[in-house]
Amino acid sequence: MNFSQQIPKILIFGLLLSGIGVVVNNMMSGSSNAAIVDVKMPAKLSAKAVNGKRTFSKNCESCHGENGSGSEQGPPLIHDIYNPGHHGDESFYRAAVSGVTSHHWNYGNMPAQPQVSQYDMENIINFIREVQSQNGIRYKAHGM
Repeated sequence: MNFSQQIPKILIFGLLLSGIGVVVNNMMSGSSNAAIVDVKMPAKLSAKAVNGKRTFSKNCESCHGENGSGSEQGPPLIHDIYNPGHHGDESFYRAAVSGVTSHHWNYGNMPAQPQVSQYDMENIINFIREVQSQNGIRYKAHGM
C-alpha cells in the first residue's frame, strides 16, 4: 500500500484522536463556573465587609463568582478595571439600582437588583474594596 492510500486512514485516526482529546479535556475541566481570577482573601474583614460578603454571596456570587472572582456568567469584580478610580463606589450603586449595559466584558447586560438595598450595597462595596486591596487593586485615575 502506497502513502496516498494511507492518507484516509491517517486522517480518520487524527480525527478520532482529536475527538478523544476534546472529550477528555471537557471531563477534566471541572465546573463550568470556574473562577476567572485567583482571589486572595484578607486575613480579617471589617464588620461591614463581613455583612457585605454575606449579602454578596446571596445576591451576586451566582454571576460574579465566589468572592468576586468571576464566572462564565459575569465578570470578576476583583480586577483592575473595577479600581476605585475607574469604577467608583457610585457605579456599584447604579449597577444595583439600574443595571448595567455591557461595556468591558462580553457577558451581556447586568439586570438591576432591586432586592439589594442601599445599606446592603454599602456593605457589599466595603467587602469588594477590602478584597481588591488585598489583591493589590488600588485607586488609579481614569485616563479618558
